[in-house]
Amino acid sequence: MSDAALLALFCGVLGAIIGSFLNVCISRLPMDESIWLPRSHCPRCGAWIAAYDNIPILSYLLLGGRCRVCRLPISWRYPAVEALTAGLFWAGAARWGASWQTAKWCLLAAVMIELIFSDIETRILPDEFTLWGAAAGIMLAPLAALPPGLITLLVGGPSETPLGSTLNAVISAILLSGGFWLVGAFYAKLRGREGLGFGDVKMVAAMGAFLGLEMAMTAILGASIAGGVLGGLWIFMKGRKASEEELPFGSFLGVAALLAAWFS
Repeated sequence: MSDAALLALFCGVLGAIIGSFLNVCISRLPMDESIWLPRSHCPRCGAWIAAYDNIPILSYLLLGGRCRVCRLPISWRYPAVEALTAGLFWAGAARWGASWQTAKWCLLAAVMIELIFSDIETRILPDEFTLWGAAAGIMLAPLAALPPGLITLLVGGPSETPLGSTLNAVISAILLSGGFWLVGAFYAKLRGREGLGFGDVKMVAAMGAFLGLEMAMTAILGASIAGGVLGGLWIFMKGRKASEEELPFGSFLGVAALLAAWFS
């Protein structure tokens, strides 16, 4: 097996493990619960989950999608998050190899997957992934600016200006979050109710830090169009009462961010 294939395989396995951790974050962070204690347990019967029943993807399949103790169904979200994270990590390594782009892609994927599923399930975008995601994007930006020999030795990839890369990430995060906040405030003033949550504002800051201004704006536009179309179809099918339901716009932003990063 080639070095490139081994790296992709390693990243895929790592992605499955990180996906398992993301499941814990999705379940606990919106509820302000610790992600460290107590240990993993069945959300239905409370039984502790043994290590051999906590293997990403595989345990779900071996258990037939049911808790070993109470035999009640395990949410599809658990294997879906693990498989999606594994697939995206593998794809990034297969495309960019041992480079800073791969590291940045994997971190972006982990952040966006957590936010997508948290928003779908709870309509909450945890600060641990929005604000810290923005910070991570800013801290990763200078990697592209290391001297070619050194960056190849460390993580591979091209060379840019350190200050320019960092400033681009910071300014993009500030401009996008500020602009998003103004749009939300204007909508609330016009309609008398909140249209964009502050979690969305912090999420676009993370998108700006990772993607830069132009790419993040493209992602936001795509998410807005998709959200508007699907939201309109939902109202059409369910009636006017559906218009009062909160749309998980963060999930649209997350998908758009991943698509923009991949096709850039």
